[in-house]
Amino acid sequence: MTLLNEDFLLTNDPAKTLYHDYAENMPIIDYHCHLEPKDIYENKNYPNITRLWLNDGSLGDHYKWRLERANGVPEDLITGDGDEYQKFLAWAGTIEKSIGNPLYEWTHLELKRFFGIDEPLNTKSAPAIWKKANELVQSEAFKPRNLIKNMNVKVVCTTDDPASDLHYHKLIREDEAENGFKVLPAMRPDNLVRINQGDFGAYLKKLGDVAGVEITDYDSLVKALDNRFKFFTEMGGRLSDHGLNSYHFRKISKDEFNQILAKAAKDNTQLTAAEVDGYTTLLLEELMRLNKQYDFTMQYHMNVLRNANGPMFRKLGADAGFDSMGSEPGIAGEIMALLSDMAEENNIPKTILFSTNPNDWLELATGMQSFQGEVKQKLQLGCAWWFNDTREGMHDQLRIMAQQSLLPNFVGMLTDSRSFLSYPRHEYFRRVLCDLIGEWVVRGQVPDDYAYLGQIVQDISYNNAKNYFGFFK
Repeated sequence: MTLLNEDFLLTNDPAKTLYHDYAENMPIIDYHCHLEPKDIYENKNYPNITRLWLNDGSLGDHYKWRLERANGVPEDLITGDGDEYQKFLAWAGTIEKSIGNPLYEWTHLELKRFFGIDEPLNTKSAPAIWKKANELVQSEAFKPRNLIKNMNVKVVCTTDDPASDLHYHKLIREDEAENGFKVLPAMRPDNLVRINQGDFGAYLKKLGDVAGVEITDYDSLVKALDNRFKFFTEMGGRLSDHGLNSYHFRKISKDEFNQILAKAAKDNTQLTAAEVDGYTTLLLEELMRLNKQYDFTMQYHMNVLRNANGPMFRKLGADAGFDSMGSEPGIAGEIMALLSDMAEENNIPKTILFSTNPNDWLELATGMQSFQGEVKQKLQLGCAWWFNDTREGMHDQLRIMAQQSLLPNFVGMLTDSRSFLSYPRHEYFRRVLCDLIGEWVVRGQVPDDYAYLGQIVQDISYNNAKNYFGFFK
């Protein structure tokens, strides 16, 4: 069988019909990614496939780096300043050993969909693929905006600190009609939430300066955040995103919050765990109010063990391939306590719950059902995220969403990527989705009504995200 043939991942006839007749040509909404607006605005060709694919600034792909380290590739050919052709050969030597890993399939999907290269990448084929790919990388079609446009992407949501001036977003908006897609900011206030990391006092001043508010206490912080939500809304923002590696619900008073804030601004290394939990809880609750007020969707990305390799973190910094699935006990229950407290004042916004640990999924999916209402699928179980975006992981997340809530309301896939070449992940997801529904048809669990099932597939692929987030209001 040909690698990645037209029926790749489609194991039954209903799945093939659903994918080819309904899912395949739907547009894409990428509502969470880590592309840099600067790169989209400047719209420059990359000098070669290594720089585009493996490690150029914000495009550094730590998914790939982790595999290369496992294959004994020296660091200068991963994140270092080694020869770029040798880096490509090192990746080819790694990918040929990665069967069963989703990167094997993603890599070949990207080669096929973007470059028209329909052969396995390995040490033998690498020289010819390097030559052909580099000829294409210099073409007009491989400028970032065209890479997005040619994959039928309608919306890209980047990840932006509330203190950002969104300078490049402003510039991109001037070309929106010509581009044919929107690039919108999604607020990520991790630097504000993680009160015990970094120079917190300096960050508070930076946020206050851009918001036009001197932040000294709870009320002034809320005013500053309200100003930033207004600004992000004016720039087309419709989502926020919150990384909660761990979380413990602890309700405190405003006075206690003010004391913690003052202490952190002076020396955040002196904070206790209880102080961090109290501060985080009260801040998250205010963020929930603001998300609901401005009709944003609030995303929680939970339970990650970050920067596990201390020496390499100190050498290379964050997001370099040294994170793993978390094992925070009871984090889903802590989130339910947060939701319960905010239900008292009817201030739960539209919410998507992600966890890298699939052991959390059933607890999150069943727990969220206690807080539904007011809006169609107000709470959603997020797609199989990060280490789980495999065929099996996607299958399991879809199954749990279907069994515990309403799968036809699901907002679908995202890339969570730093690469302009990651959009075939949406194809991968759609194939898994169609295969799962096709299995239900074969077993007689759902009717073989393709107009009915096809509409569901198209909604999950694109329509639900378009309508749920309100990008085109």
